[in-house]
Amino acid sequence: MIRLHNVSKVYPLKGGRDNGPQTVQALKNINFHVPAGQVHGVIGLSGAGKSTLIRCINLLERPTTGSVSVDGQELTGLSRQALNQARHRIGMIFQHFNLLTNRTVFANVALPLELMGMKRAEIGERVTPLLELVGLAEKAAEYPAQLSGGQKQRVAIARALASRPKVLLCDEATSALDPQTTSSILALLRDINHTLGLTILLITHEMEVVKSICQRVSLISDGELVEESDVGDFFTAPRTQLGREFLNDFLQLEPPRALFDRLETAPGKHTHPVVRLAFSGDSVSTPLISRLARECGVDVSILQAKVESIQERTLGLMIAELMGPPAKTREAIDYLESHDLHVEVLGHVQRND
Repeated sequence: MIRLHNVSKVYPLKGGRDNGPQTVQALKNINFHVPAGQVHGVIGLSGAGKSTLIRCINLLERPTTGSVSVDGQELTGLSRQALNQARHRIGMIFQHFNLLTNRTVFANVALPLELMGMKRAEIGERVTPLLELVGLAEKAAEYPAQLSGGQKQRVAIARALASRPKVLLCDEATSALDPQTTSSILALLRDINHTLGLTILLITHEMEVVKSICQRVSLISDGELVEESDVGDFFTAPRTQLGREFLNDFLQLEPPRALFDRLETAPGKHTHPVVRLAFSGDSVSTPLISRLARECGVDVSILQAKVESIQERTLGLMIAELMGPPAKTREAIDYLESHDLHVEVLGHVQRND
């Protein structure tokens, strides 16, 4: 449904020094595919290139190089008129709603249909069901100033759906909302995805958004796509250091500060490992730790643990010390890995014996 091939975006720098760089590269050879009907999240730090990426999809920003295709149509080769027609199939919502304050809720949703030249009666037949879909039928005659933030975003969603798009782009659509309102907006987007079969691409820095609604996630850093996986796999075992940092910030699962300060990178003769364990599937409910202590002859000190529900998957996370002779702790790590646990050795601490 959405396909980017070798997309790069370079901006000229204004007022730069003569000897300094004259351009900044916001995107670097992005290759990206979102199948029809999928909810796909793109995460990254501020300035990573997320918003540039999403704006390149509907060509609000035209890529410097590469091609963009939506629903099998290559947008980068279209004339201005043909591109305007193609954009009717791509809805977009923004962080700050972008509603017209002098138009009612009904008129805001109707605006793209008016620009398409649709007759008034047809507009009414299109807008009224959309307001019902987003739960704002009784607000049709009110103005944006009379609405809460969540209601404004619902109006923006209805407006984005007015032209019956096949793709919905969301640029930090929940960042300006409180957690409860964010949850209701995500529930609405999930319902729209299921009932309309809409393909949704979300740009966000909020891991809770990814966890709640996305099926796949891509991580962008310094204009490059550095990691992509199913959401369950990303939360279980991110492949990059940046992915692990995002996950750790979200889960807030780190060794206690006093222990962290004692961690050594390399194992020593009188040290034992501190590990972060990720369980998923059947291993969450299996008593592996008690079996580990019994079968491998090590003591296990659990420092932190929690269980997260990631859509249909259950994820268990734990930080623990494996205390025993080096050969025994190595055997214990092999035992855990043989039972499909993701094991990350965070460091080593001096044994007290």
